[in-house]
Amino acid sequence: MKQIKPIIVLVSVLFVLILLIPSMLVIPFSDKDVGKLAEERQSNPEPPQIASGPTVEVAVHRVSAQKIENVPLEDYVVGVLAQEMPAKFEIEALKAQALAARTYVVRHMLSDQKIGVPEGADVSDTINHQVYKSIEELKAEWKGDYDWKIQKITQAVKETQGQILTYNGEPIDAQFFSTSNGYTENSEDYYKNAYPYLKSVESPWDVDTEKFYDQMQLPVSDFEQKLGIKLGNGKDIGKVTARTGSHRVATVEVGGKSFTGREVREKLGLRSTDFNWERKGNVIVIQTKGYGHGVGMSQYGADGMAKAGKSYKEIVEHYYQGVEVSSTENFLNKLTVKK
Repeated sequence: MKQIKPIIVLVSVLFVLILLIPSMLVIPFSDKDVGKLAEERQSNPEPPQIASGPTVEVAVHRVSAQKIENVPLEDYVVGVLAQEMPAKFEIEALKAQALAARTYVVRHMLSDQKIGVPEGADVSDTINHQVYKSIEELKAEWKGDYDWKIQKITQAVKETQGQILTYNGEPIDAQFFSTSNGYTENSEDYYKNAYPYLKSVESPWDVDTEKFYDQMQLPVSDFEQKLGIKLGNGKDIGKVTARTGSHRVATVEVGGKSFTGREVREKLGLRSTDFNWERKGNVIVIQTKGYGHGVGMSQYGADGMAKAGKSYKEIVEHYYQGVEVSSTENFLNKLTVKK
Protein backbone atom coordinates (compact mmCIF):
# COMPACT_ATOMS: atom_id res chain seq x y z
CA MET A 1 0.00 0.00 0.00
CA LYS A 2 2.93 2.42 0.61
CA GLN A 3 4.01 2.09 -3.04
CA ILE A 4 0.55 2.92 -4.42
CA LYS A 5 0.56 6.60 -3.26
CA PRO A 6 3.70 7.64 -5.23
CA ILE A 7 2.27 5.95 -8.31
CA ILE A 8 -0.97 7.88 -7.91
CA VAL A 9 0.97 11.16 -7.59
CA LEU A 10 3.04 10.36 -10.68
CA VAL A 11 -0.07 9.55 -12.69
CA SER A 12 -1.67 12.82 -11.57
CA VAL A 13 1.37 14.84 -12.64
CA LEU A 14 1.46 13.18 -16.05
CA PHE A 15 -2.25 13.87 -16.48
CA VAL A 16 -1.75 17.59 -15.78
CA LEU A 17 1.19 17.79 -18.21
CA ILE A 18 -0.87 16.11 -20.92
CA LEU A 19 -3.48 18.84 -20.49
CA LEU A 20 -0.98 21.73 -20.42
CA ILE A 21 1.41 20.87 -23.26
CA PRO A 22 -1.10 21.26 -26.13
CA SER A 23 -2.11 24.66 -24.76
CA MET A 24 1.53 25.73 -24.51
CA LEU A 25 2.07 24.75 -28.14
CA VAL A 26 -1.12 26.27 -29.52
CA ILE A 27 -1.12 29.68 -27.81
CA PRO A 28 2.04 31.13 -29.47
CA PHE A 29 1.00 30.00 -32.94
CA SER A 30 -2.52 31.27 -32.40
CA ASP A 31 -1.21 34.71 -31.47
CA LYS A 32 0.99 34.78 -34.56
CA ASP A 33 -1.87 33.78 -36.84
CA VAL A 34 -4.18 36.37 -35.32
CA GLY A 35 -1.60 39.09 -36.00
CA LYS A 36 -1.20 37.95 -39.58
CA LEU A 37 -4.93 37.94 -40.19
CA ALA A 38 -5.21 41.43 -38.74
CA GLU A 39 -2.59 42.66 -41.22
CA GLU A 40 -4.39 40.98 -44.09
CA ARG A 41 -7.68 42.59 -43.06
CA GLN A 42 -6.15 46.06 -42.94
CA SER A 43 -7.29 48.30 -45.80
CA ASN A 44 -6.62 51.90 -46.80
CA PRO A 45 -3.74 52.30 -44.35
CA GLU A 46 -2.51 55.82 -43.73
CA PRO A 47 1.02 56.47 -44.99
CA PRO A 48 3.67 55.67 -42.38
CA GLN A 49 4.40 58.64 -40.15
CA ILE A 50 7.71 60.32 -40.92
CA ALA A 51 9.58 61.68 -37.94
CA SER A 52 10.73 65.24 -38.37
CA GLY A 53 13.57 67.37 -37.08
CA PRO A 54 12.99 71.09 -36.69
CA THR A 55 9.32 71.89 -37.28
CA VAL A 56 9.21 73.39 -40.76
CA GLU A 57 6.12 73.84 -42.90
CA VAL A 58 5.86 74.72 -46.56
CA ALA A 59 3.35 77.47 -47.38
CA VAL A 60 1.75 76.04 -50.52
CA HIS A 61 -0.49 78.19 -52.68
CA ARG A 62 -3.36 75.87 -53.65
CA VAL A 63 -4.15 77.55 -56.94
CA SER A 64 -7.57 76.01 -57.64
CA ALA A 65 -8.85 76.74 -54.13
CA GLN A 66 -7.09 80.13 -54.01
CA LYS A 67 -5.78 79.57 -50.51
CA ILE A 68 -2.45 79.05 -48.77
CA GLU A 69 -2.02 75.73 -47.00
CA ASN A 70 0.79 75.09 -44.51
CA VAL A 71 2.12 71.57 -45.04
CA PRO A 72 4.85 69.83 -42.99
CA LEU A 73 7.97 69.56 -45.14
CA GLU A 74 8.10 65.77 -45.42
CA ASP A 75 4.36 65.53 -46.10
CA TYR A 76 4.89 68.08 -48.86
CA VAL A 77 7.66 65.96 -50.39
CA VAL A 78 5.32 62.94 -50.35
CA GLY A 79 2.63 64.94 -52.17
CA VAL A 80 5.13 66.19 -54.75
CA LEU A 81 6.81 62.84 -55.38
CA ALA A 82 3.37 61.27 -55.88
CA GLN A 83 2.70 63.70 -58.73
CA GLU A 84 6.12 64.25 -60.27
CA MET A 85 7.21 60.61 -60.78
CA PRO A 86 5.20 57.43 -61.46
CA ALA A 87 4.98 55.18 -58.39
CA LYS A 88 5.75 52.21 -60.66
CA PHE A 89 9.33 53.45 -61.04
CA GLU A 90 12.16 51.73 -59.19
CA ILE A 91 12.53 52.69 -55.52
CA GLU A 92 16.03 54.12 -56.05
CA ALA A 93 14.70 56.41 -58.79
CA LEU A 94 11.89 57.52 -56.48
CA LYS A 95 14.44 58.26 -53.76
CA ALA A 96 16.48 60.36 -56.19
CA GLN A 97 13.33 62.29 -57.11
CA ALA A 98 12.43 62.77 -53.43
CA LEU A 99 15.89 64.19 -52.84
CA ALA A 100 15.50 66.59 -55.78
CA ALA A 101 12.02 67.66 -54.65
CA ARG A 102 13.17 68.36 -51.07
CA THR A 103 16.21 70.28 -52.31
CA TYR A 104 14.08 72.33 -54.68
CA VAL A 105 11.63 73.48 -52.02
CA VAL A 106 14.24 74.13 -49.32
CA ARG A 107 16.13 76.36 -51.76
CA HIS A 108 12.92 78.25 -52.56
CA MET A 109 12.03 78.67 -48.90
CA LEU A 110 15.47 80.07 -48.10
CA SER A 111 15.21 82.60 -50.92
CA ASP A 112 13.79 86.04 -50.23
CA GLN A 113 12.35 86.14 -53.74
CA LYS A 114 8.99 84.36 -53.95
CA ILE A 115 8.09 84.59 -57.62
CA GLY A 116 4.67 83.68 -58.98
CA VAL A 117 2.93 83.21 -55.62
CA PRO A 118 0.85 85.53 -53.40
CA GLU A 119 2.32 87.05 -50.27
CA GLY A 120 2.81 84.48 -47.53
CA ALA A 121 3.32 81.53 -49.90
CA ASP A 122 6.58 79.74 -50.66
CA VAL A 123 5.53 77.78 -53.76
CA SER A 124 2.44 76.95 -55.79
CA ASP A 125 1.06 73.46 -56.34
CA THR A 126 1.48 73.68 -60.12
CA ILE A 127 4.19 73.02 -62.70
CA ASN A 128 5.39 76.58 -62.13
CA HIS A 129 7.08 75.12 -59.06
CA GLN A 130 6.31 71.48 -58.19
CA VAL A 131 2.98 69.74 -58.61
CA TYR A 132 1.56 68.83 -55.20
CA LYS A 133 -1.52 66.96 -53.98
CA SER A 134 -2.71 66.14 -50.47
CA ILE A 135 -3.35 62.63 -49.15
CA GLU A 136 -7.11 63.12 -49.60
CA GLU A 137 -6.60 64.15 -53.22
CA LEU A 138 -4.30 61.19 -53.86
CA LYS A 139 -6.88 58.77 -52.45
CA ALA A 140 -9.48 60.17 -54.86
CA GLU A 141 -7.06 60.03 -57.80
CA TRP A 142 -5.51 56.60 -57.21
CA LYS A 143 -8.62 54.82 -55.88
CA GLY A 144 -7.82 51.08 -55.67
CA ASP A 145 -4.11 51.64 -56.27
CA TYR A 146 -3.76 54.04 -53.35
CA ASP A 147 -2.42 51.53 -50.79
CA TRP A 148 0.60 50.23 -52.69
CA LYS A 149 1.43 53.57 -54.28
CA ILE A 150 1.42 55.60 -51.05
CA GLN A 151 3.45 52.95 -49.25
CA LYS A 152 6.14 53.02 -51.95
CA ILE A 153 6.16 56.82 -52.25
CA THR A 154 6.39 57.24 -48.48
CA GLN A 155 9.20 54.70 -48.27
CA ALA A 156 11.25 56.73 -50.77
CA VAL A 157 10.68 59.93 -48.80
CA LYS A 158 11.42 58.30 -45.46
CA GLU A 159 14.66 56.73 -46.68
CA THR A 160 15.98 60.10 -47.87
CA GLN A 161 14.64 62.16 -44.98
CA GLY A 162 17.01 64.84 -43.73
CA GLN A 163 18.95 64.94 -47.00
CA ILE A 164 19.29 67.55 -49.74
CA LEU A 165 21.73 68.20 -52.57
CA THR A 166 24.32 70.94 -52.13
CA TYR A 167 27.10 72.52 -54.17
CA ASN A 168 29.74 74.50 -52.28
CA GLY A 169 27.59 74.17 -49.18
CA GLU A 170 24.38 75.61 -50.65
CA PRO A 171 21.21 73.86 -51.91
CA ILE A 172 21.27 73.43 -55.66
CA ASP A 173 18.62 74.38 -58.20
CA ALA A 174 17.51 70.76 -58.60
CA GLN A 175 16.04 70.88 -62.09
CA PHE A 176 14.48 67.69 -63.47
CA PHE A 177 12.48 66.63 -66.51
CA SER A 178 10.85 63.56 -68.02
CA THR A 179 13.05 62.09 -70.75
CA SER A 180 16.32 63.04 -72.46
CA ASN A 181 17.30 62.64 -76.10
CA GLY A 182 20.27 60.59 -74.95
CA TYR A 183 21.97 63.58 -73.29
CA THR A 184 20.99 66.20 -70.75
CA GLU A 185 21.33 69.89 -71.60
CA ASN A 186 23.71 72.53 -70.25
CA SER A 187 21.66 74.97 -68.19
CA GLU A 188 23.02 77.95 -70.15
CA ASP A 189 21.84 76.40 -73.42
CA TYR A 190 18.20 76.52 -72.28
CA TYR A 191 18.10 79.10 -69.49
CA LYS A 192 20.14 82.28 -69.14
CA ASN A 193 22.23 81.18 -66.19
CA ALA A 194 25.09 78.70 -66.19
CA TYR A 195 25.33 76.41 -63.17
CA PRO A 196 28.44 74.25 -62.73
CA TYR A 197 26.35 71.28 -61.56
CA LEU A 198 23.83 71.46 -64.44
CA LYS A 199 26.10 70.29 -67.23
CA SER A 200 25.31 68.00 -70.15
CA VAL A 201 25.88 64.31 -69.43
CA GLU A 202 25.08 61.15 -71.34
CA SER A 203 21.75 59.49 -70.55
CA PRO A 204 21.46 56.37 -72.72
CA TRP A 205 18.80 54.77 -70.49
CA ASP A 206 16.07 56.98 -72.01
CA VAL A 207 16.33 55.82 -75.61
CA ASP A 208 13.98 52.83 -75.51
CA THR A 209 11.39 54.37 -73.15
CA GLU A 210 7.81 55.28 -73.98
CA LYS A 211 8.41 59.05 -73.89
CA PHE A 212 11.55 59.13 -76.05
CA TYR A 213 10.03 59.63 -79.51
CA ASP A 214 7.03 61.69 -80.62
CA GLN A 215 5.51 62.96 -83.84
CA MET A 216 2.89 65.66 -84.30
CA GLN A 217 1.21 67.33 -87.24
CA LEU A 218 0.19 70.96 -87.57
CA PRO A 219 -1.79 72.57 -90.37
CA VAL A 220 0.41 75.10 -92.16
CA SER A 221 -1.97 77.88 -91.12
CA ASP A 222 -1.55 76.96 -87.41
CA PHE A 223 2.22 76.69 -87.81
CA GLU A 224 2.35 80.16 -89.37
CA GLN A 225 0.04 81.69 -86.78
CA LYS A 226 1.90 80.28 -83.79
CA LEU A 227 5.29 81.45 -85.04
CA GLY A 228 4.03 84.72 -86.53
CA ILE A 229 5.48 83.99 -89.96
CA LYS A 230 4.37 83.35 -93.54
CA LEU A 231 5.66 80.38 -95.51
CA GLY A 232 6.02 80.23 -99.27
CA ASN A 233 4.44 77.56 -101.42
CA GLY A 234 7.51 75.34 -101.62
CA LYS A 235 8.60 72.50 -99.35
CA ASP A 236 11.38 74.54 -97.79
CA ILE A 237 10.33 75.68 -94.32
CA GLY A 238 13.67 76.97 -93.06
CA LYS A 239 16.71 75.35 -91.55
CA VAL A 240 18.39 74.67 -88.24
CA THR A 241 21.30 77.08 -87.98
CA ALA A 242 22.88 75.74 -84.78
CA ARG A 243 22.54 72.85 -82.36
CA THR A 244 23.71 72.60 -78.77
CA GLY A 245 26.28 70.12 -77.53
CA SER A 246 23.43 67.73 -76.69
CA HIS A 247 22.13 67.79 -80.29
CA ARG A 248 19.10 69.95 -79.47
CA VAL A 249 18.16 72.91 -81.64
CA ALA A 250 19.93 76.09 -80.53
CA THR A 251 18.66 78.37 -83.32
CA VAL A 252 16.53 77.93 -86.42
CA GLU A 253 15.54 80.20 -89.30
CA VAL A 254 12.03 79.89 -90.66
CA GLY A 255 9.81 82.26 -92.61
CA GLY A 256 12.52 84.90 -92.64
CA LYS A 257 12.82 84.97 -88.84
CA SER A 258 15.30 83.49 -86.38
CA PHE A 259 14.12 81.61 -83.27
CA THR A 260 15.80 79.78 -80.44
CA GLY A 261 14.95 76.12 -80.02
CA ARG A 262 13.22 76.99 -76.74
CA GLU A 263 11.04 79.62 -78.44
CA VAL A 264 9.93 77.13 -81.08
CA ARG A 265 9.24 74.46 -78.49
CA GLU A 266 7.10 76.78 -76.37
CA LYS A 267 5.24 78.41 -79.26
CA LEU A 268 4.40 75.09 -80.96
CA GLY A 269 3.95 73.03 -77.80
CA LEU A 270 6.70 70.52 -78.68
CA ARG A 271 7.93 67.90 -76.27
CA SER A 272 11.56 68.94 -76.57
CA THR A 273 14.03 71.16 -78.43
CA ASP A 274 15.49 68.19 -80.31
CA PHE A 275 13.20 68.41 -83.34
CA ASN A 276 13.09 68.01 -87.10
CA TRP A 277 10.25 68.98 -89.43
CA GLU A 278 9.08 68.67 -92.99
CA ARG A 279 6.16 69.96 -95.04
CA LYS A 280 3.71 67.51 -96.56
CA GLY A 281 1.12 69.47 -98.51
CA ASN A 282 -0.78 71.66 -96.11
CA VAL A 283 0.63 69.94 -93.03
CA ILE A 284 3.90 70.35 -91.11
CA VAL A 285 5.12 67.04 -89.63
CA ILE A 286 7.36 67.53 -86.59
CA GLN A 287 9.38 64.77 -84.96
CA THR A 288 10.92 65.15 -81.50
CA LYS A 289 13.26 63.16 -79.29
CA GLY A 290 12.97 63.39 -75.51
CA TYR A 291 10.41 65.12 -73.32
CA GLY A 292 11.08 68.27 -71.31
CA HIS A 293 13.66 71.05 -71.13
CA GLY A 294 16.53 68.59 -70.73
CA VAL A 295 18.27 70.33 -67.81
CA GLY A 296 19.20 68.37 -64.68
CA MET A 297 17.94 64.89 -63.87
CA SER A 298 16.12 62.80 -66.45
CA GLN A 299 13.37 60.89 -64.66
CA TYR A 300 13.22 58.02 -67.13
CA GLY A 301 17.01 58.00 -67.13
CA ALA A 302 16.97 57.75 -63.33
CA ASP A 303 14.61 54.78 -63.56
CA GLY A 304 16.90 53.16 -66.11
CA MET A 305 19.90 53.66 -63.86
CA ALA A 306 17.98 52.15 -60.95
CA LYS A 307 17.04 49.14 -63.08
CA ALA A 308 20.76 48.75 -63.83
CA GLY A 309 21.45 48.51 -60.10
CA LYS A 310 22.54 52.09 -59.34
CA SER A 311 21.68 53.68 -55.99
CA TYR A 312 19.87 56.98 -55.60
CA LYS A 313 23.15 58.65 -54.63
CA GLU A 314 24.82 57.38 -57.79
CA ILE A 315 21.86 58.65 -59.81
CA VAL A 316 21.91 62.20 -58.45
CA GLU A 317 25.69 62.40 -58.60
CA HIS A 318 25.51 61.49 -62.30
CA TYR A 319 22.89 64.06 -63.28
CA TYR A 320 24.05 66.83 -60.92
CA GLN A 321 27.79 67.16 -61.38
CA GLY A 322 29.99 67.77 -58.33
CA VAL A 323 27.17 67.84 -55.76
CA GLU A 324 27.08 66.40 -52.27
CA VAL A 325 24.25 64.74 -50.38
CA SER A 326 24.06 66.90 -47.24
CA SER A 327 22.03 67.17 -44.05
CA THR A 328 19.04 69.51 -43.98
CA GLU A 329 19.53 70.34 -40.30
CA ASN A 330 21.36 73.67 -40.62
CA PHE A 331 19.08 74.84 -43.41
CA LEU A 332 15.92 73.92 -41.53
CA ASN A 333 17.23 75.72 -38.47
CA LYS A 334 17.65 78.84 -40.60
CA LEU A 335 14.07 78.49 -41.82
CA THR A 336 12.82 78.08 -38.26
CA VAL A 337 14.55 81.33 -37.29
CA LYS A 338 13.12 83.13 -40.34
CA LYS A 339 9.57 82.02 -39.48
